[in-house]
Amino acid sequence: MRVLIVAESAESIDVRDRHEEFVTLLMAAHDKLLGYLMSLLGSWHDAQDVLQNCSLLMWRKFDTYEPGSNFVAWASTICLYEAKNFRRHVARSPLKFDDDLLATLATERIADLDLQKRRIAALELCLNKLGKSELELLHASAKEYGGIVQMAAQLQRAPRTLYNKLAVLRRRLMECVQRRLQETVR
Repeated sequence: MRVLIVAESAESIDVRDRHEEFVTLLMAAHDKLLGYLMSLLGSWHDAQDVLQNCSLLMWRKFDTYEPGSNFVAWASTICLYEAKNFRRHVARSPLKFDDDLLATLATERIADLDLQKRRIAALELCLNKLGKSELELLHASAKEYGGIVQMAAQLQRAPRTLYNKLAVLRRRLMECVQRRLQETVR
């Protein structure tokens, strides 16, 4: 019996490494790019469709990406042009943006992506300060069907009481996040 040993060429290893790099960068940037496209297109479904097309286009153009540079900036440029193309070709959309408005939204959204990361970090710190019952109330409010009503029944309280507590809790979280953001600016 003969054993055939096939050595991987350096070229195939480089290609595989480049593929892994692309997937890693795209996965890390996915949510930012989706949010960016949502702000440009106004629809989650349209943003997902365009991002899927953008991902293929990014893959085809990945050799133009400079390793170590800002992937989100590079990818958002591709997303902007694809969003413009989408707007031109989809007449069913109730929103009609001209290219100047779309460019303005794109510029503002890119600047907002950095702030979004800081907001999330601040929110996480504020959430860590909450007690167990407060966290349970937040989780109940996030449930799709009747979380607050079910929680009220379990606690033998009126749902309105929990909704009022939730409003106060959300206000406290908002104020906490705003304080944290101001602290990071100083």
